[in-house]
This record gives sequence, C-alpha cells and structure tokens, in this order.
Amino acid sequence: MTARAKAKVESAVLVAQRWILARLRDQTFFSIAELNEAIRKLLERLNDRPMQKVGASRRQLYERLDKPALKPLPIQRYEIEEWKECRVNIDYHVEIGRHYYSVPHQLVGEQVEARYTTAIVEIYYKGKRIASHRRRYDRKPSTTAEHMPRSHRAHLEWSPSRLIRWAGKIGPATGRLVAEILRSRPHPEQGYRASLGIIRLGRRYGAERLEAASHRAAHLRSASYLTVKNILSSSQDRLPFEEQDSHSTAPTPVHTNIRGARYYAAAEEETPC
Repeated sequence: MTARAKAKVESAVLVAQRWILARLRDQTFFSIAELNEAIRKLLERLNDRPMQKVGASRRQLYERLDKPALKPLPIQRYEIEEWKECRVNIDYHVEIGRHYYSVPHQLVGEQVEARYTTAIVEIYYKGKRIASHRRRYDRKPSTTAEHMPRSHRAHLEWSPSRLIRWAGKIGPATGRLVAEILRSRPHPEQGYRASLGIIRLGRRYGAERLEAASHRAAHLRSASYLTVKNILSSSQDRLPFEEQDSHSTAPTPVHTNIRGARYYAAAEEETPC
C-alpha cells in the first residue's frame, strides 16, 4: 500500500465501523458463529448499497472491474520460508529447530546459511546449495551418507543394537555399559569407537575381568572407555566392593564447586584409534 492510498483504506475502515460495528454495539452474542452471521448479513447490505458519488454499489464495481482482472490461484499453496546462519559443528551437522542436519564433512567450522520451511531444509555455502533434507521435528539426526567421512561410512553397517548385542555376549554388565555410552551421546555414532574399544579390552584382559570392570564402572556411575581401561590396568576389577568401601573415607559432600568423578570422565575421555 502506498502513502496516497492510506486515506482511502482508513475511510473504508470508518465505513465498516459505522455500518456494521455501530449497529451491533448494543446486541449480545453467545458464540463467535452467531456474531459472524450477524456481521455477514450487514456486510452484504453494505456491499449492495449504492455509493452516491460513483452511482454503483461496491459489488457492482467488483463484478465490473476487479473480477475480470483476477488471476487463478497458484497450484501450490504459498509457504513461508525462513533463513538462519549456522556454524557447522564438529560432527558435520547444523541445528535447525532442535533437529540436526548433515552437511559435507569438509565444511566443519564453516559458516553456512539454512533456508527452511515446514517441509524442507536447504543449506547453502557461499551462495551454492550443498545439502537438502526433508524437514523433521524428532530428535534423531538427519545424516546423509555422502556427507560422512570415510571412517564414519564404515560404521553404517553397524547399529547401536548390534553393538549392544555384541557387548552383551561378554556379559550383561558390559552390554548395559555400552548401551549407556551410546545413549549419552547426541548422536549414537559418536559412541561407536568407545564401545568397540571396550569390547576389544575383553581380548586383552578376558571376558570375566571386563565384565567385572564394567560392573564397577556402573557402580561408579562413570560409563566411559577411560574408566573401564583404568579399572583393568590397575586391577581394581579384582577388588571386592566391600573392601573398597571399608577403606573409603567420608562421602564427598555435595557442593556446587565440587564437580565429581563423572565430570572428569566425560571431559577427558579418550577413545582408541
């Protein structure tokens, strides 16, 4: 709307107030449908009322001038699109609406632009589209195989359930430990190497010791490869829980400045190559 048309629009609003709202101001309505029906009847009377300066009604002018000039509606319904600048995370995904979409792994750390609607997500780098995904609203990441590094593509034939089942053959504690590692990662693929490293520890130390170490790691509430490795290397898996508890000091007090063992296990966890 241009500035010159502003007065005409305000004049039309004034006409609607006088001929519709003013006539309904003293009436009581008990539903929106009832109010809309009353407005519709008065609106039809207003549109059929001849205008003095023009000599025709609004409906007649619409039929004569506006309707012939109207074009058919587009085949596809108009869809609102939004744009967002994103930084590619270390896992080669970007976040849109609390969902993660993959881009080529070579762009880790780069700034990209995302165009998204209710149906599709398109990601652009320097004006060129580099990825397209169907819009999703769940928490499972949308990952395209072509975007993954070669080392990650080898993991496509694996699955969390397969790793858990493999670890469960060593013992139930090991299976639960691997399940917790995969569950704690934003993307299960990020826990594959740690899970495989724990399983390989069974070849070095034996299934019985690995199962005992996994049980102790669960007791410590530290589900990580580093914790299991340290337990095995220091032979803590051979110590009964009662003996460890008898030599323990007073429990660590709960305080905001005390991070606890789980913080360091998560921050300094190392995964095998």
